[in-house]
Amino acid sequence: MPSPAISRCVMTELVLPNDTNVLGNLMGGRLLHQMDICAAITAQRHSQRVCVTASVDNVEFQSPIRMGEVVVLESHVNRAFRTSLEVEINVWAENAMLRTRRKCNRAFFTFVAMDDDARPVEVQPLDPETEEERQRFDAALRRRELRLLMAGRIQIQDAQHITALVMQAQDAVHRADATARPEAQADPATPAR
Repeated sequence: MPSPAISRCVMTELVLPNDTNVLGNLMGGRLLHQMDICAAITAQRHSQRVCVTASVDNVEFQSPIRMGEVVVLESHVNRAFRTSLEVEINVWAENAMLRTRRKCNRAFFTFVAMDDDARPVEVQPLDPETEEERQRFDAALRRRELRLLMAGRIQIQDAQHITALVMQAQDAVHRADATARPEAQADPATPAR
């Protein structure tokens, strides 16, 4: 099984005037184009197949990237499913003159590996090696369930990991409420104030 390090991709590009809007910032569509290329390289390295973009979600534009800055895109596979892969991509802007770097964007892309006849083909599972990779691996399954649920491809009762997460959150809220109101624990018949 391949490790996430094998398929990692890092790209850099200088923001030029034709890449910017009237405010002098990199256009969002141009950045998404660069992100798609970087993420596709990662997906293809992992699967050793041509991969097509199936979805893009949770795109977070946190900070504008200005003309003259260097865009640094880094992508890695979080998890491989049967024929699809989730690729996380993070984007930074570097100012070479000031020697500064700031995080500007993050997104999750889903790719499907294709065979020679342009049909989905199975991909090798991912072998997370570090604790951080294992956490990303687990989180990718929850995001996948959420994507399928939102698309109507599964029912809520089939979203086991999302349901478990909601139950954990409800338990935490109940515990926090009980801690905040110790008199409610002493006498359950006493109404909360």
